[in-house]
Amino acid sequence: QVQLVESGGGLVQAGGSLRLSCEASGRTFSTSAMGWFRQVPGKEREFVSAISPSGVNTRYADSVKGRFTISRDNAKNTVVLQMNSLKPEDTAVYYCAVRNAAVLFTFPSQYHYWGQGTQVTVSS
Repeated sequence: QVQLVESGGGLVQAGGSLRLSCEASGRTFSTSAMGWFRQVPGKEREFVSAISPSGVNTRYADSVKGRFTISRDNAKNTVVLQMNSLKPEDTAVYYCAVRNAAVLFTFPSQYHYWGQGTQVTVSS
């Protein structure tokens, strides 16, 4: 059974940093693209970042480019999202996701497994 568990969310002041981590279990994910999405109440889940199986290729939403960095450790089945220069508009529940394929996509429907989410709150 595939399971994704996020950690690292919390409350931070604007300009601060948080590091989100997602640990995957149930099978190896070394051939799977992994991503982060976020959602606020009343809005659709939106793409934040994704990373290829090797970690060489990454994609970012324009809103986080230059502030967030995604990385992965295939030996530990983990993906990390380092978030710097946080803004109040980054406040959301952040979800880790995995695709059963290597190609990066930005649509939630293209991802097959999801974590339970972790709350990130940025105060002004």
